[in-house]
Amino acid sequence: MAKEFACKRIGLECGFTATADSETELMKKVAEHAKSAHHMDHIDSATMEKIKKAIRDIK
Repeated sequence: MAKEFACKRIGLECGFTATADSETELMKKVAEHAKSAHHMDHIDSATMEKIKKAIRDIK
């Protein structure tokens, strides 16, 4: 099942939304976005937990 993430779901004022066929693929997109748009070279464990809880299954 495809997965979706949106920055706004973790409280960021950001319109980024990504979809992928797997959570692994989605996390790659999220990490790239976090680095380029939010200047995050590393996603700490607390933020990673928020991200994982904000991922939704899509049909």
